[in-house]
Amino acid sequence: MKVVLLAGGFGTRISEESIFRPKPMIEIGGMPILWHIMKSYSYYGFREFIICAGYKQEYIKEWFSNYYLHRSNVTFDFSSGGNLFQVHTSQVEPWKVTIVDTGFNTMTGGRIKRIQPYVGNERFMMTYGDAVCDVDLHKLLEFHLRHQKAATLTAVKLAQDKGILDIDDNIVKSFREKNANDSYPINAGYMVLEPSVFELLDGDDCVFERGPLEKLAAQGELMSYTHKGFWQCMDSIREKNLLEGLLRNGNAPWKKWEGNTAIIPEYSR
Repeated sequence: MKVVLLAGGFGTRISEESIFRPKPMIEIGGMPILWHIMKSYSYYGFREFIICAGYKQEYIKEWFSNYYLHRSNVTFDFSSGGNLFQVHTSQVEPWKVTIVDTGFNTMTGGRIKRIQPYVGNERFMMTYGDAVCDVDLHKLLEFHLRHQKAATLTAVKLAQDKGILDIDDNIVKSFREKNANDSYPINAGYMVLEPSVFELLDGDDCVFERGPLEKLAAQGELMSYTHKGFWQCMDSIREKNLLEGLLRNGNAPWKKWEGNTAIIPEYSR
C-alpha cells in the first residue's frame, strides 16, 4: 500500500529553519523529520512513498538522490588517474520513493489531487510531513477495513490548534477549523483513504481539511481511530527542541525501528 506524504508547505511558523529548507526536511537527531515518519511506516511494512513536494522541492529531490552515497561507506580511488568508486557497506532502506512537484502555492487537497496518477485506483495512507506518532498502523488499517468507509483519520486529544473533530461512536459527525481555545480531539493525520476521495478534490485551491473532510463527515464516511499514545507536531523551534531532547535521552516513542520490525499482516502488504 502506498503512503502519501504532504511536504510542500512553507512552514512559516518555524521560519528560522524553513527559510533554508522545506519544513519536513528540518532535522531532528541529524535526520529530517520526514525520514523519521517514513521509518515509522517502514517498520510496519509500508515502504512505497509518494511525497507531495512544493516549496523548495529541489531540496527534497537532491537529498534523496544523495541518500545512497551518504548512507554508505565508500572508497574513491584517483591514484591511477581515473575515478574509481567502490561501495563497501550501505545502510539504505528498502524504499521506493516518488517525489512529485505539486506546485508552489497549492493547497493540501490540490496536492493530493495532483498525485492521483501515482496512486491509481487503490486504497492509500496519507499523513503530514511535520509530525511523529507511535500509532500502530496495522491496527489503524484493521479499523478502517472493518468499518468500510471512505476515510479514516487518527484522532488524539490534545490542547492544540489543529482541525477539530466531533466524534460519536467512532464516526466523525463534523469537522471544523481549529480554535486556539479548543481541547477536543484533533486530526493528527495518519489517515487511510479510499480512492473515491479523489472525486472530492477540485483544483489547486482545494483545502483537504475543509470542503472534502467536511463533506465526508456530513455523509458519515469519515471515521476516527482514537490514538491514546504519543503524537507531536513540529510547528516551532520549541517543539523541534522537544523532539531533539526525546531522541537524545532515548525516550522517543515513535522510534521503533531498531531491532525487529513489526510482523506484517498479509492484507497490509
